[in-house]
Amino acid sequence: MQIDPLRHTKADNYKLLTNLVVPRPIAWISSRSPDGVVNLAPFSFFNAVGSDPLYLIVSIGDNDAGGPKDTARNIRASGEFVVNLVTEELFDAMNLSAADFPPEQSELEAAHLHAAPSVRIGAPRVAEAQASLECKLHSAQSLGANTLFIGEVVMFHVADHLLGPRLHIENFAPIGRLGSPSVYCRTTDRFDVARISYAQWRRGPAEPPVTAAD
Repeated sequence: MQIDPLRHTKADNYKLLTNLVVPRPIAWISSRSPDGVVNLAPFSFFNAVGSDPLYLIVSIGDNDAGGPKDTARNIRASGEFVVNLVTEELFDAMNLSAADFPPEQSELEAAHLHAAPSVRIGAPRVAEAQASLECKLHSAQSLGANTLFIGEVVMFHVADHLLGPRLHIENFAPIGRLGSPSVYCRTTDRFDVARISYAQWRRGPAEPPVTAAD
């Protein structure tokens, strides 16, 4: 079936896109307003886009009134934010923080979470998160009803029990976002397959070992 987005509503197109581009990681962003209020909100138009420098992107849509959401406004004003990763024990708090709290109300407090100081920026991280990424704003670009923020990761916070040899992350199972309106997934069912080189592909499937005749 061919579906032309020009023939459908914005809501239908959003539903199609977010149900097909899955799973998506969740950026649970903590930021601080100019008045000192700590804002916390989840966004799933999010991913890592570079390792040198360490860049990630998050796209934040406008609110229902057509203006910037608290997170977007705070990032533009301060030039910094923290991406906290959401594991299962934090799911209910994350879900609550997605509600339309007024700017003067901190979602962090409403969810009974605690702020922990960052090292290189002023915005705090979520103390209960197993992993958090301190970010400084590199640039922002308006994309229709969304704003794309590129942040540079300037500090990692990782729970001790996740770190293996040579900074390998072990047993980390964040929640992922599936389709709208409210479908999520776990990341506990995994498989590991090594990549093959072009030379290996050229050689073809490995032949079974030769055994001596009886």
